[in-house]
Amino acid sequence: MAVYAIGDVQGCLDELRRLLDRLQFDPAVDRLWFAGDLVNRGPKSLETLRFIRGLGAAAISVLGNHDLHLLAISRYADRLKTRDTLLPILEAPDREALLDWLRGCPLVHHDAALGYCLVHAGLPPQWDLELALACSREVETVLRDDDRCRDFLAHMYGNQPDTWSADLSGHDRLRCIVNACTRLRFCTREGTMEFRHSGPPGKQPPGFLPWFEVPGRASHDLKLLFGHWASLGGTTDAPGVFALDSGCVWGRQLTALRLDTPTPQRISIDCPGTRRPG
Repeated sequence: MAVYAIGDVQGCLDELRRLLDRLQFDPAVDRLWFAGDLVNRGPKSLETLRFIRGLGAAAISVLGNHDLHLLAISRYADRLKTRDTLLPILEAPDREALLDWLRGCPLVHHDAALGYCLVHAGLPPQWDLELALACSREVETVLRDDDRCRDFLAHMYGNQPDTWSADLSGHDRLRCIVNACTRLRFCTREGTMEFRHSGPPGKQPPGFLPWFEVPGRASHDLKLLFGHWASLGGTTDAPGVFALDSGCVWGRQLTALRLDTPTPQRISIDCPGTRRPG
C-alpha cells in the first residue's frame, strides 16, 4: 500500500487526475491524504469534490479555509465573493451530500503508525499533538451538529482573537482554532498570529516568523504536513516539516509526497494550463 499526501487541489481536477496517473494510484490498495482547499478558484470545484468523496476510504482530507468558506456560503449566501468558483456546488442536486461529507472532515489528521500529522495551514507554537487533536475535535463536533454548525459559521470570519489561550471560550475559541489550522503563516514567538501577509518569508512584519520556525514550538517532535502557503513553492528548510502547496491553481505545480517509504518521496507535475485566479 502506498500513502500519498497531496497539496491544495482547489478545483483543478484535470491536474489531480494527471498526478494520480503519474503515481499509478490504485484506490483498492493505496491511500491519499489531502491537505485541504479541495475547492475554489480552479475550474472544476464540483467535479473535484465529487471525485474525492467518491474515493471513499481511499482518501481523507483535512479542512482548508476555502472548504470552510464553501460551508459558510452554503448557509449565508451574502458571504459569496466575486472570485469564488463555488456556485456549481451550491446549485448541484447532490449539494447536501457533498456538504455533509465536507462537514465530516477534520482540521487535523494524525497517523501514529506512519508518524505524520496533517493540517491545512499550521499549528500555533503552544500546541503539541494532544492539544492540536483536542482542538480539532472541538470544531468537528460543532460542524457535525446542524444547529451549532449554522451558528458557528455565522461567526467564523474575523482575525480576533489572534493568540491562543486555554481560557478562550465560545465563538472566540472556535474562531481562533479555525484560523490557526486553516490560515496561519506567520506568528510571534509568543504565538500571536498574523493573517495579512501571504508571501514568502522575508517580507513579514518585524517580530513575526514562519510558524514552523518558532524556537521551542511544542510540535517540534512531530513530522508535520501542511498546504495553504503556495509562495513557499512546496519546500521548507525546517526539519520534519513538509510543505505541500506548490501552486497548482496559480499555474505552477501539483505535488504529492509519498509517506510510507523510509524517506518521503516528492512527486510533482507541472500545471501550465491553470490560469492565475482573478
